[in-house]
Amino acid sequence: MSIKSKKINVLFLLGSLNRGGTETLIADCFVNHKESGFNILGIYRSGGALEQTFINSGVDLFQLHPQNIFDIRYFFKLRKILKNNKINIIHAQQPLDGLYGFIAKLGLNIKLVLTFHGYDFNAGKLTTIINKLIIGLTDLNIYVSEHQKKYYLKKYKLEDDSGQQVVYNGVAFDKLKAEQGISIIKELKLSSSKYLLGSVGNFVAGRDSLTICKFLNVLNKKHIDFHFLFVGAKDESEPWRYDECVEFCKKNGLENAVHFLGSRSDVPSLLNQLDGFIYATDHDTFGIAVIEAIASEIPVFVNDWNVMLEVTQGGNLAEIYKTKNVEDLYLAFEKYMNNPEKYKQYAKQNAAAVKEKFSIQQHLKNLKTAYSSLLLKQ
Repeated sequence: MSIKSKKINVLFLLGSLNRGGTETLIADCFVNHKESGFNILGIYRSGGALEQTFINSGVDLFQLHPQNIFDIRYFFKLRKILKNNKINIIHAQQPLDGLYGFIAKLGLNIKLVLTFHGYDFNAGKLTTIINKLIIGLTDLNIYVSEHQKKYYLKKYKLEDDSGQQVVYNGVAFDKLKAEQGISIIKELKLSSSKYLLGSVGNFVAGRDSLTICKFLNVLNKKHIDFHFLFVGAKDESEPWRYDECVEFCKKNGLENAVHFLGSRSDVPSLLNQLDGFIYATDHDTFGIAVIEAIASEIPVFVNDWNVMLEVTQGGNLAEIYKTKNVEDLYLAFEKYMNNPEKYKQYAKQNAAAVKEKFSIQQHLKNLKTAYSSLLLKQ
């Protein structure tokens, strides 16, 4: 396996290929690799729900998993791949893979890029040690929002220079145009309702699904007719995040109106059927699900977390409510209920704005610019 071209040769180091924000982003990069302007090779440690999507992308991809952090055979295999494919840049998506890449490339004229997709809140001792070590060994650290970048600069006392850069995530908007699948109302055999609402995101740290449940309880008490779809998987490491939402809905008699669908492969179709998208976050770094919802031309309601204000242009592209303030969320939704046609028109305008700024093509273009600038420093 080898890459032969004068283009920049980039090796993406990946963890698992499960369905999540980071994995969806990289999968979209792979699927659209012919538009990138650089060559891509992928190595992942473990499979997952998106594995077939990665394989079908046409990018050379294979699994290489170290037995432990000191697995010498892994580093020799990785180094051989780097040399055989004349890799110019290693782009790791997790700090641990960044450390692996740094060790494997020692003595080789290869640049190391690391994207921080999340924060390191409540990180364990080993994770903290790896972060502190690798963040100073990279040639370029990429962040997915200005707010996230400021956090890392402050915490690790980094200089705000060319070695620290923001590259916004991108969305493959073409997939949002996919043919509408089966009606979710028919699939779930739901009664007709005035509003079909939903949210997309796994039940993980950083998501505030319980606030959404409390908001739905308010709608129910006010006798507003709705069905709500939670699209996202239960996190096996923290199952209580999912369980507390299910329990809350049962306790408050919402089980016939609130539906937990788990992980779905037809999110574009589901978004196209919604009358509104509700999102709540504690500390998202970007919010791909929010951008996808806005691009689907539906009204979006999201809390005033700094990153959400950033990607929605100060709230111009979505309805903003105060974080964890259920009453404020209801007031925002009430405005929509009082004038739905006005909000639907705004939604169409907002969709055009996000598609221009956050396309996967723009993301790949920004990556190529970052790579090219980095190689010019050699």
